[in-house]
Amino acid sequence: MKITLEELLAYTSVVDSGSITAAAGQLGQTTSGISRALSRLEKKLDTTLLRRTTRRLELTEEGQCFLAHAREIIHAVEHAEEQMAMRRLIPAGLLRVNAAAPFMEHVIVPLVAGFRQNFPQIELELNTDNLIIDLLEKRTDIAIRIGVLRDSTIHARLLGTSRLRILASPEYIARFGAPRSVEDLRHHSLLGFTQPESLNLWPLRNHQGENFAITPTISASSGETLRQLALRGEGIVRLADFMTRKDQREGRLIQVLEEDTLEVRQPINAVYYRNTQLAARITCFLDYVSAHINEQTL
Repeated sequence: MKITLEELLAYTSVVDSGSITAAAGQLGQTTSGISRALSRLEKKLDTTLLRRTTRRLELTEEGQCFLAHAREIIHAVEHAEEQMAMRRLIPAGLLRVNAAAPFMEHVIVPLVAGFRQNFPQIELELNTDNLIIDLLEKRTDIAIRIGVLRDSTIHARLLGTSRLRILASPEYIARFGAPRSVEDLRHHSLLGFTQPESLNLWPLRNHQGENFAITPTISASSGETLRQLALRGEGIVRLADFMTRKDQREGRLIQVLEEDTLEVRQPINAVYYRNTQLAARITCFLDYVSAHINEQTL
């Protein structure tokens, strides 16, 4: 029996992507080529791995069992390749990074040029998603998430923190004045999130305690949308330094209610699914991003 790596990659890609067509796109092959690879694999194993219907593919019990072995073999080959690269002290390979759109735009993208200069053998694939994702399903090596992680069982590394501030543009302050107290906010246009509600709790000392619950005048699902609205003078906003640091430095956004604002910092975590030693390409990327975050004190 001579199972090939090509057949294993075809099989795991079909399972991960949910279809032969999607797997062909990921691997840069034809759908007929992927289909033939699956047929050869099932013939060699003398068993059915996938039930094919007109609408979807479904793993058989044997297919589920073999999937774990296939992943182990592919991981072993990838690890062997990485070890060879490490012998030359050059981390190499494809690195898939997923992050919320604002963090990708304001933190990751500015670091790409310097990272590629330091690690030219690493290929970057950058994807954005604001939700917690299935790393295996999305074929992601690292997911960077802002805020407290709800699942304590996942593998994560704290990269740094970013402070929250209450901000407004000079144009807004010129038109409506700066709030003099926390209670004064009720008479201002406030920019907040559609969900979750916890993002509309602002770190302000007030008679309610150490959080001030706002009712947004304008709501949005994206922090970047709220930033753009604030820059255009549409209201007061609560945002993290990682996406507004340059705006603050250049005077496009100004902190308000500074004396009433508590020093609250959001954790920035890198999440990954392997509990074995991390690949060199992953470690060097995390080290590079972490050093930048700590250097800039976001």
